Amino acid sequence: MNDIKKRVAKAVKHFWAVRQKQAVNQGKNTGQRDAGLRTAVTGGKHLDGFISLCRELIVEAGLPEADVFWRSRLELPGYYRAEKSWDLLAVVDGQLLAVVEFKAQVGPSFGNNFNNRTEEALGNATDLWAAYREGAFKPSQRPWLGYLFLLEECPKSLTPVQVKQPHFGVFEEFHGVSYAKRYEILLTKLLRERLYDGTCLLLSTARGGLSGRFREPSEELSFSKFSASLIAHAMAFAQSRKE
Repeated sequence: MNDIKKRVAKAVKHFWAVRQKQAVNQGKNTGQRDAGLRTAVTGGKHLDGFISLCRELIVEAGLPEADVFWRSRLELPGYYRAEKSWDLLAVVDGQLLAVVEFKAQVGPSFGNNFNNRTEEALGNATDLWAAYREGAFKPSQRPWLGYLFLLEECPKSLTPVQVKQPHFGVFEEFHGVSYAKRYEILLTKLLRERLYDGTCLLLSTARGGLSGRFREPSEELSFSKFSASLIAHAMAFAQSRKE
């Protein structure tokens, strides 16, 4: 855990470097670019640095590397749908140990994307816990569910957003806050409502991110707390295997 900040910085740098490379390469290879910033995300892989880091932490906690999946065999049954492909799974001795989802958002459009991300985060957790309740992962004990989010720090994500209240008033905490603050509110509530066992919010500028710079707006949502919870869960399971 001593070098955790450096490892997160490396993942942040990887995220921005891959986005930049994909934006350049697509234009060269096809002669045309996808509309808007879709160019930079068409190829995927930009969050692999974070996925790899969490995978390494689980293995360092004492679990077999072969039981931590991140490139294939990522599907789990759902309750409201047949299956969902997650970003990282740990399945040890036939038991579901950990499930982690990684998301990011880069401008310029934050409004619709924020609502989409909110619905995804809520829906995915609700579906997983319903499936768990109905015995889809037997004989697993309650798995650890995590959600990590990287948001571009820029004027549009930091500018307060107006709320619309044609019939009823929105909750007070949403008045006069930016999309960055809305994500902080969302991830805090997801954590405190126990929909997720760990949530993490990282802010990074496009320019500073290429050097690995990032900011954590909330200590409660820091990567150190997120990873400490994941590691503790993995270590407890690893110890139980030895007994």
